Amino acid sequence: MKILFITDNFYPERNAPAKRTHEHAIEWLKLNHKVSIITGVPNFPKGKVFKGYKNKIFQSENLDGINIYRVWTFIAANKGFISRILDYISFMFTSFIAGLFVKKHDIVIATSPQFFTAISGWLISVFKRKPFVLEIRDLWPESIVAVGAMSNKNIIIKFLHKVACFLYRRADFIICVTNSFKQDLVKYNIDGNKILVIENGIKIENLIPPNKTIDTIEKEYNLCEKDFIISFIGTIGMAHGLDIIIKAAKKNNNKNIKFLIIGEGAEKEKLKLKVSSNKLDNVIILNSISWQEIININQLVSANLIHLKKNDVFKKVIPSKIFESMGMKKTIILGVEGESENIINDSKCGFIIEPENEESLISVIDKLNDLKNSELINSFGENGYNYVINNYNRVKLAKKMIDFISEKK
Repeated sequence: MKILFITDNFYPERNAPAKRTHEHAIEWLKLNHKVSIITGVPNFPKGKVFKGYKNKIFQSENLDGINIYRVWTFIAANKGFISRILDYISFMFTSFIAGLFVKKHDIVIATSPQFFTAISGWLISVFKRKPFVLEIRDLWPESIVAVGAMSNKNIIIKFLHKVACFLYRRADFIICVTNSFKQDLVKYNIDGNKILVIENGIKIENLIPPNKTIDTIEKEYNLCEKDFIISFIGTIGMAHGLDIIIKAAKKNNNKNIKFLIIGEGAEKEKLKLKVSSNKLDNVIILNSISWQEIININQLVSANLIHLKKNDVFKKVIPSKIFESMGMKKTIILGVEGESENIINDSKCGFIIEPENEESLISVIDKLNDLKNSELINSFGENGYNYVINNYNRVKLAKKMIDFISEKK
């Protein structure tokens, strides 16, 4: 089968949709499918074009056997509503035009969360008279309301909701990343038989060993193996509610407990300002780094914090960081309600806290610190690793997705 995939983000970008699409595409190639990707020039999350690329009208390359077509977009950093909307809309137009000229394909897949990419995919499928698959990675525009960026009564939100429902109905097949998403779509009277749940996961081959010693990492990042380090790694956005770290750090009396934040996002500068103004020596904020370097640093990390704001919308979300933490055999402190809690409970790989409740976080940290280097802490890492290998192997998930599409098509 010849697949045309439309995505706003793709390798070498490292956010969740870029990694998921890249890893799925590689597995589809191994199953003798052909994959073409239409995307923009890599620039996420800072809105700066990656070294070796230019924001041209059109350019192509081949990576790992994948045909990649990169189109011009209005580039914006991952912050500011208007600038990001302009970015999304520009990609919708340029990707649609490019899609009309891409060589013959059998099916069109477009991925969310924002639906301007999906509109492009649907239009290409209409003009080319090919089946359209919509991958839903996040409920949009519900997530905009959840982070407080807009009211549910806003005319733009109402319009976007109508667009979403239109695309749900027009899609020949829908791929969701959580069961909750599927349940919501069924409530919208979308046929459940055309919906398949393919969760996020991890590719086993990416579980590479460290290539730096602990001593080297301590010197490079001014960290100490003797400290109890809680890390948050990923997008620092409005949805993540990282004020919980600031509040917990202010109340923490144990000098050996440190908070490490690694990543980029709309809230990063505000977070850095709060750290500075409160003189929090126990909070370290680093820029986004490579996957290899994350694995290196994780030699010193005691537990990974995964957190989202307390909102009903986020009860339906399963952050991909859960699977990455499991793959690195790290104890998880989960501040996300809903489906994610079931994974932590089933796998027995960590503790659950109440989102945005710093007292809940401090209580768990104290408990873990008392148990540091114990058999229980080590068992959390092993439990999570075994669970993710058996249940969320990206290779198996990619095959399940493409088999479903092939059979239905």
